[in-house]
Amino acid sequence: MKFSDKFRFSEWPNKEIPKVAAGIYAIWNGDELFYCGMSGREIEKNSHKKRYGLITRLHSHYSGRLSGDQFCVYVANRLVIPSLQQSDLPLFATGELKLDDLTKTYIHNYLEYQYVLVDSSAEAFSVEIKARNGELFGQKPKLNPL
Repeated sequence: MKFSDKFRFSEWPNKEIPKVAAGIYAIWNGDELFYCGMSGREIEKNSHKKRYGLITRLHSHYSGRLSGDQFCVYVANRLVIPSLQQSDLPLFATGELKLDDLTKTYIHNYLEYQYVLVDSSAEAFSVEIKARNGELFGQKPKLNPL
């Protein structure tokens, strides 16, 4: 199984990713594996959609929005919030700072992703488990290991 080259989130969108596809992806900060996931649950029932699966999941991660995106929640909780200064806190009350914006900036400045396409949601689940338990990359992801 061969994963793609790495792509920076700051260079999204990626026209190489099919508009409807199941796949597994790995997110990196340099040489450190941060997160592994899959997309394309029930791809077999959703192949008629205009956009579904891997492209929509990676776009969600690119957005930095915490609502509905577990990866962005992990980035915010484990990486962004610990880096805040005491002087930043009042800026959240005034709306000058937003956690979604800080999360998006972190993702765009530091993180890259790579992916591999698969034929079925069952295969995607199986490969994701191997990625998260360290079998595929020789390390477990920092944010969601098994």
